[in-house]
Amino acid sequence: MKLKDMMYVALFAAVTAALGLLPPIPLPFTPVPITSQTLGVMLAGAVLGARLGGLSMLLFVFLVAIGAPVLAGGRGGLPIILGPTGGYILSWPVAAFVIGLLVERFWGRLNVWKVFVFNIAGGMIVVYAIGIPYQAFVTGVPLLATALSSAAFLPGDLLKALIAALVAVKIKQARPLIQPRKANRSSSH
Repeated sequence: MKLKDMMYVALFAAVTAALGLLPPIPLPFTPVPITSQTLGVMLAGAVLGARLGGLSMLLFVFLVAIGAPVLAGGRGGLPIILGPTGGYILSWPVAAFVIGLLVERFWGRLNVWKVFVFNIAGGMIVVYAIGIPYQAFVTGVPLLATALSSAAFLPGDLLKALIAALVAVKIKQARPLIQPRKANRSSSH
């Protein structure tokens, strides 16, 4: 991996950690707080692409696991990963990868609304699909009840998806970090 790529991976892990400086908002009906950090996940995928975006969030998860206080509220450590919020955090590398893959696939025809939909696909659907069952398993709360309590996150996550889309498209216009894929022109011998 090039030094420049390592710097981008570290930068977006740091951006996600910086978003954790905003205090978490606890909700009385779920052990999972509202945070701004999924904005970092969406930005990582939409700005860096699949490989580097996924790696940046993998680095972030590693930092959480070893106890770095990079989560909202200054939290970190393996108990967090093994607790009710763990599935959401573990989903972040997959979410950033999916967003990045979609952005790369539609790179030539990218606009805010497409990136918004990609952020919903990766940053919400993937995150919820992994986080909700994990939370239900860890807490012993039925899956449907856990899913219903997670509906409280929808408005904020939609707003984060839109903000990330606006920022990613502006970065693409000003200084794109993703290189467009070149057509495979290998000849058969």
